[in-house]
Amino acid sequence: MNYSALYTEDYANGEGARVTLFVSGCSHGCKGCHNLKAQHPKFGTEYTEDTYWEIISALEDKDGLSLSGGDPLYPKNRKQILELVSGVKSIYPTKDIWLWTGYLLKDIQDLEILKYVDVLIDGKYDSSKPTMLPWRGSDNQVLYRLSVS
Repeated sequence: MNYSALYTEDYANGEGARVTLFVSGCSHGCKGCHNLKAQHPKFGTEYTEDTYWEIISALEDKDGLSLSGGDPLYPKNRKQILELVSGVKSIYPTKDIWLWTGYLLKDIQDLEILKYVDVLIDGKYDSSKPTMLPWRGSDNQVLYRLSVS
């Protein structure tokens, strides 16, 4: 898995102070995408064990982790995203995890990753449906507050 950006202090992608990872890889092809380069799975920097530990370390004094992209649930990203979210919850069980995806919840609800996600924003970006809703790029996207096991 590659990523296009890692913000160790972010206040724009979820509630509170966050660590935000923008992964690479997305097959949705949303018209008007703001992260065109990140659609290619090889764009950016390789995610490594050092990246994992940088995220874990940065989370110590933050409210939670945000995952965006690209698409964190792009099939080739899922193994490493699962390792990341399960690791975060193991080390910091009270930190919340937010995840943005172009997939609809009904199509991914059985993914193990979602057992660790507190807030999911689903749906493809649609530039023809502007929104003023927080943390969404277009009006068709839905914010779900999920139960974490």
